[in-house]
Amino acid sequence: MSTVQNFADHENRNEPPYKGILRIGAAALIVAAAAAAACIVMVSAGQAEVITLFGRPTRVVTEPGLAWKLPAPIESAIPIDLRIRTTSTGLQDVGTRDGLRVLVQAYVVWQVPDDPPGVRQFLRSVRNEPDEGARQLRSFVNADLHIISSNFDLADLVNTDPRKVRLDAFEDQLRAQIAPRMLEVYGIAIRQIGIERMTLPDETLAATVARMRAERETVAAERTAEGLEKAAAIRADAEKQAREMVAEANEKAAHTEADAQQAAARIYEHAYQSDPNLYETLRSLDTINQVVGRSTNIIMRTDAAPFRVLVDGPPGATNSSKTSGPAKASDAQKAGVASKDDTSGDAAKRP
Repeated sequence: MSTVQNFADHENRNEPPYKGILRIGAAALIVAAAAAAACIVMVSAGQAEVITLFGRPTRVVTEPGLAWKLPAPIESAIPIDLRIRTTSTGLQDVGTRDGLRVLVQAYVVWQVPDDPPGVRQFLRSVRNEPDEGARQLRSFVNADLHIISSNFDLADLVNTDPRKVRLDAFEDQLRAQIAPRMLEVYGIAIRQIGIERMTLPDETLAATVARMRAERETVAAERTAEGLEKAAAIRADAEKQAREMVAEANEKAAHTEADAQQAAARIYEHAYQSDPNLYETLRSLDTINQVVGRSTNIIMRTDAAPFRVLVDGPPGATNSSKTSGPAKASDAQKAGVASKDDTSGDAAKRP
């Protein structure tokens, strides 16, 4: 044993001094690198680091890059996920203001805010467990769905007329109800909340179909009434135009008839001035033509106007023509007709 120790002492006495310095420097460098590694914190994008001093949070680093801390166990770093997350409530049976039921499923987009107070609150309330935060968020949304739905009628949520649907107002009220409390109590920022699915139970579906049918029938009745009103207006305008056209035609016909009568009067006047006897004869014949038709039976004296012209002939005829044979026959016929007329007249006078 003494021989080995003597050999080591001999070797140490023969070793150069600078080798010992190199060994000490290398050891110091390793220790410094280990200490630096223990003091460096890498902050990734979408992540925050909470620096704790003996387990108590002291500061929050949200900027991506390198951060410094004291080595463990003096200071420790707890990573907090700041990425956006989503959760869904599932179908909830809620009641509307008009006493009907509806099944509503809401979705929520949330994340831990990148400000130090929000990160600390999230770490304090749910102990950096996102699943627990999502569960608490769903419970809040489920409770508020029952409250908010009581402010709306079923027609505000389900309607055939898009202008009457108020889902935006429903979602806005739901977010206004939940977002401040979730941020204050759990350090969770609500980025978006909305209705993912909506359906109706059987009894509500029947009532909704009946209401929609009534609305459609009301709309159909209104449109039918509008059509009838327009048809009546069109018919009235057409009748008015027809009356105006008939009146205008009658006026034109009256003017035309008046002009024709004036022309006929002028012609009659010219004819009378040319030959008064011929004019009287033609007028008598015209009168007979207007009075006597095919089915007319008239018993009158032939020596009375206008039938006298049939016996006497045109006025102003020569006496020689009256004394001729045919004229005598005519006189005989005249006497016969007159006798017949007298007999008929007497017969007519008998009771």
